[in-house]
Amino acid sequence: MSNDNALRDDEPQQDTIGATEPVGDPALEKDPSDWVSGDDPMTESQKSYLDTLAKQAGEELPADLTKAEASQHIDRLRGGGDGA
Repeated sequence: MSNDNALRDDEPQQDTIGATEPVGDPALEKDPSDWVSGDDPMTESQKSYLDTLAKQAGEELPADLTKAEASQHIDRLRGGGDGA
């Protein structure tokens, strides 16, 4: 019995990025305070996402955060940060 969903060598494969499953390599996770551009103002995408998360959490944050600060707040508000 064959699996019709299985990849075949004669079929073109779609380009992908990332891994097919999480690897959890800590070397890939760089502390935002170590970013080269961490002192730059947060991006518009960060600002928009952080605005949404802060509203959902009932928090008010400064609008002049750096990229690193915004990233740390995003992680914290998503529950992925240590809050430090």
